[in-house]
Amino acid sequence: MSTKNRILELLEQHRGESISGERLAGLLNISRNAVWKAVKELKKDGYDIVAVTNKGYCLSEENDIVSISGIKPFLSEKSQPYANKIQIYKSLESTNKTAKELAVVGAEHGTVIISDCQTMGRGRYSRSFFSPAGGLYMSLVLRPKVLQFENPTSVTAFAAVSVCEAIESISKKTPKIKWVNDIFIDGKKVCGILTEAVTDFESGGLDWVVLGIGINVCIRTEEFPGDLQPLATSIFPDEKMPGVRNKLSAEIINRILGFETSPSETEIFKKYKNRLMILGKEITVIQNQTEYKATAIDVDSVGHLIVKNENGEIITLYSGEIRI
Repeated sequence: MSTKNRILELLEQHRGESISGERLAGLLNISRNAVWKAVKELKKDGYDIVAVTNKGYCLSEENDIVSISGIKPFLSEKSQPYANKIQIYKSLESTNKTAKELAVVGAEHGTVIISDCQTMGRGRYSRSFFSPAGGLYMSLVLRPKVLQFENPTSVTAFAAVSVCEAIESISKKTPKIKWVNDIFIDGKKVCGILTEAVTDFESGGLDWVVLGIGINVCIRTEEFPGDLQPLATSIFPDEKMPGVRNKLSAEIINRILGFETSPSETEIFKKYKNRLMILGKEITVIQNQTEYKATAIDVDSVGHLIVKNENGEIITLYSGEIRI
């Protein structure tokens, strides 16, 4: 880790507090001049660091840059090794695109790609995904040998539940899931999840999975395009929450990567069902370019949606999408 990043990690740990140059130099076994140069570089990168005479350096509590040093203090003990596998960018076409390129050439399980914004973000069925600054856009490379899920649908359900729990941990909101993998707060979409996988030709099993997560964190309502304003929201639509994206990133990593043994699929689908916002409600099912009205009844043990159409017929949906 560079001197600059080591300094940033210490400042993040003491965000809002002053820490002297002498103490920083002593903790890192470097000269005070090296500390000064590192702080100068951080300021050039956009970090709001105040130098106070006789007190030292203070990273402003208003700083909202996503960084490995900002994420690391919130990682659990089991998640700490993954800090070395995080890559952060100011802008990407798509975090999933970058993660897939890395997966193809052998990226390890737990490789995490984060971007401050996406220029060509996309969701299911190649739809564009609004991805301005103020959101959290991340993709994780997962190797099935580590997760050891028997059902491919478990990955999506696991991700949806993990994101809900992570959002809940940094806010007072209670996220719900719209089948298959959209996260809603107060009836509006706050997060989309896109799972893409490649099958191993010889074994027939999954070789790798790229899990893309796009969350509206602090995007104001008026910043959404007009057609999205009635449909989408943010976790914090009316207030700035400096540093919260670092903490949210860590909370997601803790839940998806920082486990000791592979999560129970039975427990995952139990939590997934409890978070569903559609059970007992009338929905529109969209499949193979056709639409029909139905009532969402249940999900089975692997997350397939069970509905009753207007003729009373019970149908299990293995794919497709729904509209509330």
